[in-house]
Amino acid sequence: MSDSTITPLTQVRLGTTGPEVGAQGFGCMGLSDTYGPTTDVAEARATLERALELGVTLFDTADVYGQGENEKFIAPFVRAHRDEIVLATKFGLGVSPEDGTRTIRNDRAYLRACVEGSLTRLGVDVIDLYYMHRRDVRVPVEETVSAMAELVAEGKVKHLGLSEVTADELRAAQAVHPIAALQSEWSLFSRDIEERIVPAAVELGVALVPYSPLGRGFLTGAFVNAEQELGEGDFRRSQPRFNGPNARANAALLEPVRKIAEGRNATLGQVALAWAQQRSAIHGLTVVPIPGTRSRTRVEENTAATRLVLTDSELDLLAPIASRVRGGRSADLTFVSAGRE
Repeated sequence: MSDSTITPLTQVRLGTTGPEVGAQGFGCMGLSDTYGPTTDVAEARATLERALELGVTLFDTADVYGQGENEKFIAPFVRAHRDEIVLATKFGLGVSPEDGTRTIRNDRAYLRACVEGSLTRLGVDVIDLYYMHRRDVRVPVEETVSAMAELVAEGKVKHLGLSEVTADELRAAQAVHPIAALQSEWSLFSRDIEERIVPAAVELGVALVPYSPLGRGFLTGAFVNAEQELGEGDFRRSQPRFNGPNARANAALLEPVRKIAEGRNATLGQVALAWAQQRSAIHGLTVVPIPGTRSRTRVEENTAATRLVLTDSELDLLAPIASRVRGGRSADLTFVSAGRE
């Protein structure tokens, strides 16, 4: 069902007071970072335009992607369509350009410096949705959200979001200021948030924005062994699920995805995205996955997946996959909610 027909995406609201967006968003990270260098800049820019034509309105980046280069890359697109899109970016996670060491900071001074940097790189006066990218356990989450709320009062940010927090951290944050969206990894391979975090989001009226709904491309069958198939500098080469015996075992788990795809004349990626989209009806909350791509053809395929509704029997076939996945969803689980929940 990969086609280029323009069928407007359903509009949904992020949180009880957040912005309305298309039911599928766009993760900008891979346009200029993480999965190797951009080989076709013109196509990457055209992909952003095509996504908007297809009804995608939530565009997600972060200051850490490419050390700010991702924000700069999408800035011309953002400014050209400022009134049509919902712009999301993040602060709180840093990566050393020398050795790749990751650091987390959530203090007020760092936040202030980060938001000013993002506003400058993006060339905008206000950020629609500003996320705390990762949780700094040295700083009370209430303190960080209070500082973020100051940015709302000052007109620099419209809505607040959190990424990879636990259920209790989400509740503590919501008590300080409305949280529009919680971003976390959620896919056929990663379902740990369903135990406590998703119920908390339902309780509080917070939307879920799943990143990596395609398992960083693994769920599409695009590669099996990252070290053997992907280039130097590709982040996936460091991820335990995508290498060695883990990769071989996990690739075998795609067989029911492939079976459903063949029966529906769909791609593996569309089945994986349809599964993610249906979390909304199954759990009773707003869910807006943010797959990323550098290809217009692929963004057409991704948005078409919003029109694929899996049957109960198909969902049953997919249900056991996550429990059989080998390897954690991050090389260091202290950087994600699974390490603290």
